[in-house]
Amino acid sequence: MMVAITGGGTGGHLAIANALKEELNKRGLKPIYIGSTNGQDESWFQDDSGFEQTYFLNSKGVVNKHGFKKLLVLKDILSSSFTCRDIFKTHKVKAVFCVGGYSAAPAAFASLLTRTPLYIHEQNAVIGTLNKLLKPFAKEFFSSYDEKSKVKEYPVSDKFFHSRKIRTNLKTIIFLGGSQGAGFINELAMKITPKLMKHGLHVIHQTGKSDYSTCKDFYTKNSLHVECFDFSKNILHSLEKADFAVSRAGASTLWELSANALPALFIPYPYAAKNHQYFNAKVLADKNAALLKTQNGLDENTLWDILQNTNLKQMSKQLASTISNNGIKKIADIIVTYK
Repeated sequence: MMVAITGGGTGGHLAIANALKEELNKRGLKPIYIGSTNGQDESWFQDDSGFEQTYFLNSKGVVNKHGFKKLLVLKDILSSSFTCRDIFKTHKVKAVFCVGGYSAAPAAFASLLTRTPLYIHEQNAVIGTLNKLLKPFAKEFFSSYDEKSKVKEYPVSDKFFHSRKIRTNLKTIIFLGGSQGAGFINELAMKITPKLMKHGLHVIHQTGKSDYSTCKDFYTKNSLHVECFDFSKNILHSLEKADFAVSRAGASTLWELSANALPALFIPYPYAAKNHQYFNAKVLADKNAALLKTQNGLDENTLWDILQNTNLKQMSKQLASTISNNGIKKIADIIVTYK
């Protein structure tokens, strides 16, 4: 059975696409991938042998476009949808799995044109614009926040569960700037790291590409021995060493930390669409499985107080109970058995 996986732009979308690809590969199936030349799609999947073939189209987002520019983008999406229709025919595609984002638009609309069964996964607590538009036409709509979803378990790679452990003592802190970076978190990390290291704590800092040089130079000039890097596809290696994370609240990162039972303070990106990062983190905070603070009023002194007063063991155990490792298996079962 041939499955087309589509969507991307950011790591959150692409992580879900990758999880389904890995699950299908375990079953002896190689899907195709249809994404965009914009965003991170190519850097993730261009040379990925887990796909039979990958396609990267010149698709762009409609959000924040106005007037004539919006019409041009819509024209490009329509044109690319017919390209996807031909791709479906070439590969005899039987199902389309959409993870959202502007990368998904051409193939998702092509699924409607060709009446190919469409399956959607929504990563965030607030549904994205494209997924909201397509939801009425989908065979199944998967969401960890939707009570009607047949699969509520968030798809996280098994490797995050395999290295899961209950944290009890604070020895190492990881700051996660995300693949695109997070200026506020990077600044916070640099301000508090001297104090953390003075108290014998180890620091890992994933900065994102834009702030890497600034952060690295700061640590070098101040003789602070921090594990500092811009981006890593093997972020699990760093998470395994950490006892507490300070992070944005993108869906994939949030649930990967949950799967690994790594306690965290989530600081939502305040300009995320529909403030979805706040609502993502609130789901865990309401269960006392994580801490949630906005950027306003949060500084290095507040963070130090949080680190001093957080019950790591209790939070780690609560996190471990919020997610199981069969989400992607359930989704794959539904897709490949549809008649």
